[in-house]
Amino acid sequence: MNRFFAVCALGLAMGLSPVAKALSQDEVLALHQQLLTLDTHLDTPAHLVEPGFDIMARHSPQDSQVDVPKMNEGGLDGGFWAIYSPQGPLTQAGFEQSRDTALLRAMAIHKMVDTHPAVFTFTTNPAEAPAIAKAGKKVVFISMENAYPLGEDISLLTTFYKMGLRMVGPVHFKNNQFGDSATDPDGEKWHGLSPLGEALVAKANQLGIVLDGSHSSDAVTEQMIALSKTPIMLSHSASKAIYDHPRNASDALIKKLAASGGVIQVNSYSSYLKALPANPERKAALTALYQHFESLSNPTAEQLADFKAKRHAIDAKYPPVHADFDDFMRHLLHILKVAGPKHVGIGCDWDGGGGVNGMMDVSALPKISARLLKAGYSKADLADIWGNNALRVLKAAEDYAASVKP
Repeated sequence: MNRFFAVCALGLAMGLSPVAKALSQDEVLALHQQLLTLDTHLDTPAHLVEPGFDIMARHSPQDSQVDVPKMNEGGLDGGFWAIYSPQGPLTQAGFEQSRDTALLRAMAIHKMVDTHPAVFTFTTNPAEAPAIAKAGKKVVFISMENAYPLGEDISLLTTFYKMGLRMVGPVHFKNNQFGDSATDPDGEKWHGLSPLGEALVAKANQLGIVLDGSHSSDAVTEQMIALSKTPIMLSHSASKAIYDHPRNASDALIKKLAASGGVIQVNSYSSYLKALPANPERKAALTALYQHFESLSNPTAEQLADFKAKRHAIDAKYPPVHADFDDFMRHLLHILKVAGPKHVGIGCDWDGGGGVNGMMDVSALPKISARLLKAGYSKADLADIWGNNALRVLKAAEDYAASVKP
């Protein structure tokens, strides 16, 4: 009997998870590397459009938390690469500008795959993901954070679907034409989904696109659960019971999501995990810097380098304050108790503000597996959490769309 099975036998005799006890760091890492490990919210496409950015090179966490060397080190097999464009005014001009940005982001994701075919594989089929990872390549699904770029033309969702889009969230930080955000300072506008938002739900179902409730108000999320013909996902959210933030999900909402077959993917965005001290000087300096950079219509490599240098200087003068890994795990373990391991996953919000002390980039992901094993979760549980649950929801959307296709 080898060491692994001896540990299993001992664990079963003690009533414990077979892999919860006595595994060394190397054994945990080996187990983690065997899993299909997906993150459902990667904001890294924002870097793909930067002049000179190389996904194959190692970057500091300040410059990119996701790159191929760190993915290999952390055992990240891929996930959903997000199309995101900032929300502007709810006008035709605003919609069109955002649409063009979103199209460029989608094209950048495909260019990454086409440029590195031995490293990345684009797919829309959840059944293909395990084989892609087994072949040593990175899985590329595409999602959209904030449907604002669609404007008021729902048919544009078909255009993005044809480009590979398979998950969409209706809103971001502010209310828009589709519904209410959890964090709009002006409060609710629609008291849930707008009529256009209801049409978005129906269109997503028809196409086979998963609906994403992260950033949505509770009313929007509950209405999507009720209206959607397939389970929805919260691609990067945390627990309101652990920290009462409007972006987080209550236990009642998590239970409703799980009962409908949905999944909540836990994020590592520090200000959603715990109360952090205010730093008005840092906020003012960063706001001014980002406003200046965003005013540049097509920044050059030199302008980008200047921006990064100034941002690093702000970090040095006003150091950022983060939650820590224990704070992240407190949310994850609580949500697992509420929803069960069949309805929980990981969506850390890398390159979109995620990252905590002790886990500042994807190279540290095996720490999550180690802590879950220590908490008594099995290898089968970890397989569900790291990939199977998200793929199940994606498969359900795909199957429904096939069933209603004329």
